Amino acid sequence: MQDRGRKIVLWVAVILVSMFASSLLTLTLVGPLSFASKGGGVTAGMANKDLQKLETTYNLIQSKYVQQVDSEKIINGAVNGMLSALEDPFSVYMDQKEAQMFEETLESSFQGIGAEVSLEEGKVTIVSPIKGSPAEKAGIIAGDVILSVNGEKLDGLKLNEAVAKIRGAKGTQAKLEVLRSGSGEPVQIIVVRDDIPIETVSSEMLEGNIGKIDVSQFVQFTAKRFKEELKALEAKGMKGLIIDVRNDPGGLLPAVVEIAEPFVASGKPILQIEDRDGNKKPELSKGTGKTYPIVVLINGGSASASEILAGALKESAGATLVGQTSYGKGTVQVTFEKEMGDGSNIKMTVYKWLTPNGNWIHKKGIAPDVEVEQPSMFKAVPMTKKTTLKLDMTGDDVKNLQVMLDGLGLKPGRTDGYFNDKTELAVKAFQRLNNLPMNGEVDAQTAQKIEEAVYKEIRNPKNDLQLKEALKVVQGLVK
Repeated sequence: MQDRGRKIVLWVAVILVSMFASSLLTLTLVGPLSFASKGGGVTAGMANKDLQKLETTYNLIQSKYVQQVDSEKIINGAVNGMLSALEDPFSVYMDQKEAQMFEETLESSFQGIGAEVSLEEGKVTIVSPIKGSPAEKAGIIAGDVILSVNGEKLDGLKLNEAVAKIRGAKGTQAKLEVLRSGSGEPVQIIVVRDDIPIETVSSEMLEGNIGKIDVSQFVQFTAKRFKEELKALEAKGMKGLIIDVRNDPGGLLPAVVEIAEPFVASGKPILQIEDRDGNKKPELSKGTGKTYPIVVLINGGSASASEILAGALKESAGATLVGQTSYGKGTVQVTFEKEMGDGSNIKMTVYKWLTPNGNWIHKKGIAPDVEVEQPSMFKAVPMTKKTTLKLDMTGDDVKNLQVMLDGLGLKPGRTDGYFNDKTELAVKAFQRLNNLPMNGEVDAQTAQKIEEAVYKEIRNPKNDLQLKEALKVVQGLVK
C-alpha cells in the first residue's frame, strides 16, 4: 500500500498543533485511490485570461503598493487564497517549515501541548487532547474553543497561523483563553508545553481475561506495536478484547487498515473510497477474523482513523461500540509536495471515505451501540483563579468548583453555581484532607489542588463508566 509517486494522504482529522505539527491524516492507498477522473486530473491548466488576471495583480502589488512586499509572501498568499475559496478546513497550504514539521511529526516526538484542533465556523476548536498530554492534564477536552493564546486573539486567523501561536518549546507556558459549551464565560487554562512522545499503543489484561489495547493515534509504527500487544494478550489466554480509541485524533491509513485486517474475514471490506464522480472502491481484507468478542471504545475525540477502525470492526467484524458518538471526519486529502517543487506542500480534499456498508459519517460521527456518558467531573472547566471563591458568591467558577467537589465525593449540596454553606463545608473537608488552611475559601492554591485531585480521579479506571460498561459487554459475550 505504497504510492511510488506523490504521497497520497487520507487526512482523517484536522490540524495537529505541535500541539502536533500539521493535520490528522490517513496515508496512502494505491488501489482505492487509483480512480480515473472525468475531469482529467490536474492537466486542464488555467485559461489565459485567468493567468493574466493573476499576473496583473502580482505586478500591481510589486509596482504600485505603498510599500515593497516580498514576492514569496505574495505567491503564498495567492495559494492560500485559492484554497480558502474552497471553504474546506481540510484543504490547506503548508510553507516549507510547516511541511517539514508535518513529516517529522509522523516519525518522532514533538514539543507542544499535545492536542489537535480544527477551524470550525472560524473558531479554533479542540478535536482531541492526546492521552496523557499537558493539554489533557490541564483539563482541555474535545469541543473546547481556544479564543486566545498568551493574550493574542485567534479570531480571523488561518488555522496554520493559529497553530503557530499555540506551538512552543518545552517548558514554556501557553495561556489559553478557552470557551466550553455550556459555560457563559471563557476561562484561562495554563498549559506547560512539553515533549510529546509518540508511543501510541499500550495494553493490559483486565479481570476475566479480557484484554484491553489503547491506541492514542495511528503513526508509522502503530500497527507493528498493536500486533505485538495483541499477540502477547492472546498468548496469555485472552477471552475478549477492548480496543480504546477515545480521544484518538487519527493517523495513517495503512496503520489502521493493518490493525483492522486480522479482525475482518478475508474478502470483507475495511472501508470504501469514493471519488468526485461517485465511483466507489472497497479496501478488502485479507484477514481471517477472530473468534473472541470485541468492543471498541469511542467518544467525541475519536476522529478519522479511529472512526475507520470503529466502522470496520462494527460493520465487518461484528464488534460492539461503547461510549459516545465520534467526531465525524469522512474526507480524504492528498498531498502535493512534489508538484509544489520548493519544499512547500498542499493538502487538498480529493475523496470521501465510507464505512464498509457505505455510510458517510462526515459531520455526523459514528453512534455507539451502547451509549455511556462519563461523570460530570470529566467535563468540568478549570477555574479561572482570578478571585478567591467564598460563601454567597455565584458564577461559572463556583459551578465548576461544585462539579469537581461532587466528583471527589465531597457533596457540595448543589451544582448550580451558588456557593452555599454545604459547598463551604465541602471545601473545608478537602482542605483538611490536603493539609491546606481550613477556611472554606478557594484561593488559587486550593483551586489548583482540587483540579489536580480531579485529574487523578479522571485517570482512575474505577471512575471510567465507559470502560466499566465495555468490560461488562465483553464479559457477557464470552462463550
